[in-house]
Amino acid sequence: MARRKSIHIGEFKHANPIPNACRIGNLLMSGVILGRDPATGVMPERIEDQCANMFAHMKAIVEAGGGSTDDIIKMTVWLQDRTQRAPVNVEWLKMFPDEHSRPARHALQMSMDGGALVQCDFTAVID
Repeated sequence: MARRKSIHIGEFKHANPIPNACRIGNLLMSGVILGRDPATGVMPERIEDQCANMFAHMKAIVEAGGGSTDDIIKMTVWLQDRTQRAPVNVEWLKMFPDEHSRPARHALQMSMDGGALVQCDFTAVID
C-alpha cells in the first residue's frame, strides 16, 4: 500500500493531472480549491456563490480524506480583491462557529484567471 494517498472528490477536478488533496499519515494538504459549481463546472459571477462552493468543496475534500472540518488547522485564502473578505467570513462562520475552535487563516490578494474571485487551500491533521 502506498504511503501517500491521493484524495479525489466527485465532479470537482483540477484541469491538470493532480488530486484535490494528498494525505500522508495524519496530515492532509489540499491543492487549490476554486468556487466552481460542482455540477456544471461553471464559475459563478458572484463572490458569495464562489465562496459557498469553495467551502463546500473544502468540506467534501477533508471528509474524503477521512476527516472532518474540525481537523482543519490552517487555511490560506487568495482574493482578487482583498477588501472582499465579507463573503469569505460568512462561510467561515458557518463552518467554524466556535470562536475557540477555528483554524488559522491567512488572506492574500492575487490576480486570478477564469472569472475566479477567490480560492483557497488548507491543511488538516486527522487523528
